[in-house]
Amino acid sequence: MFFALLLAAAALTGKPWIRHTIDNTSRGADGVKLIDINTDGRPDIATAWEEGGVVRVYFNPSRVDARRPWPMVEVGKAGDAEDAVFMDLDRDLAFDVISCSEGKTKSVQVHWAPKDPDKFFDASSWTTTQIPASVGRMQWMFAMPFGKHLIAGGKNEGAELGWFELPGNTRDVGSWKWHPLRPVGWIMSLVPVDMDGDGDLDILFSDRKGGRAGVAWLENPGAMNGKWTEHPIGSTGREVMFLDYADVDGDRLRDVIAAVKPNEIHIHSRQDAPATRWKSRVISLPPDLTGTAKAVRVTDVDLDGSPDMVYSAEQAKAGRSGVVWLSLRDNALHDISGPDGVKYDLIELLDLDADGDLDVVTTEETTGLGLVWYENPAQ
Repeated sequence: MFFALLLAAAALTGKPWIRHTIDNTSRGADGVKLIDINTDGRPDIATAWEEGGVVRVYFNPSRVDARRPWPMVEVGKAGDAEDAVFMDLDRDLAFDVISCSEGKTKSVQVHWAPKDPDKFFDASSWTTTQIPASVGRMQWMFAMPFGKHLIAGGKNEGAELGWFELPGNTRDVGSWKWHPLRPVGWIMSLVPVDMDGDGDLDILFSDRKGGRAGVAWLENPGAMNGKWTEHPIGSTGREVMFLDYADVDGDRLRDVIAAVKPNEIHIHSRQDAPATRWKSRVISLPPDLTGTAKAVRVTDVDLDGSPDMVYSAEQAKAGRSGVVWLSLRDNALHDISGPDGVKYDLIELLDLDADGDLDVVTTEETTGLGLVWYENPAQ
């Protein structure tokens, strides 16, 4: 079933939120991935700087210091870096960073963390190794830890979604093996999650381009080398960007919410526990108020007990806002970023000032805002 809602807002509601800069000292900040690497209870950040060709890790400071640039270490260089994600590959209790490179670089690389925690901030103590099985295979877009293995995907010619089989000695990168699962046009989201409740991780994903574009999930057969069954969810044939996985309608079943170009949010509501039946509805955003769709996250922004959506955009030119939030209670569209910035990316939601509401962390790639967070004024 399919329902559509066209928002007819003439203007954005509210003032832009206060913006705080985490880092703006390189070029082309591209994405935010989180994990608490030093077990202090505050999630830290990995970000790839595509035009700058570097990968950096940022340490989440106290709520007072969070409003200033964060402590960081440059863990390595990577040409055309599109994504960076944490994973303790060699199980030495120090989180390494995996980065994916598109463009002409076409490789996945590991930035190995020093074993000595006192040297974590010493960039010279990090080492970078390309994964031979990845080099030249495709333009790599994203990777995510998947149990003791790694799922990844790319874009354009020869692109695939698949997984790297890691040997017992993960530092023996020449023994990493690539196992394709599905051809793709342009992979966007990769979410390891137990979709069918059978106790193992499946792969929820969005494919942006090509004849099989849309949102779907691959069912884990129980053995990584088995046959993975694909289950379509929706947005078939559309240019799907980043997605979220959350319960929107309060039925205790998690739904799939996707940002879809040019200016839509698709809500795919799960109709059964095995995740085989879905009901879809579309929210169309006013194109003159914000840019083209990039990412969406579900949260209660204003703490009124109802779910809201935070939406980021590209092409937010001519006074448009690149980050906004939508109240599902009254369908009102509220400003977050104001007119500054043009090309925003992934969204993470954290209470960085410890005031009880969730702030918005994201990157802006083209005008130099860099890695930033917006302070939620709800509290």
